[in-house]
Amino acid sequence: MTAQHSEDSAHSEDSAPYGRPAHATLAAEVATAVEAVSGVAFLRPGLTDRLRSVVSRPGAAPAGVRMTPPDGDGPWRVEIHVVALRRARTVEVARGVRDTVERCLDAVAPTRPAPRVTVTVTGLV
Repeated sequence: MTAQHSEDSAHSEDSAPYGRPAHATLAAEVATAVEAVSGVAFLRPGLTDRLRSVVSRPGAAPAGVRMTPPDGDGPWRVEIHVVALRRARTVEVARGVRDTVERCLDAVAPTRPAPRVTVTVTGLV
């Protein structure tokens, strides 16, 4: 097994929930909410996302959003990659994105523990 194949396999396992419409819809809602945060220029697409735009894959995770559903009663694990506007304070953008994701998931599942949200600002424009 090549490193690329191994990476694709790991990604497909993490992305498996997006095959279900409810999780794909939730990821899309999170992406839309994140894009509306002050100081966010756009969600950062990775290589997989760029390739995905060439070959459409229904139920795929939005660019820059990776969500892992909770195990049992555990929290959602969410990774967000954004490019911020140069005029914005990066730390404020990251905090705003984290708070937005937490509110979005709390609205959907208020009885679950707070999600573990990681925000990475990958660039400035």
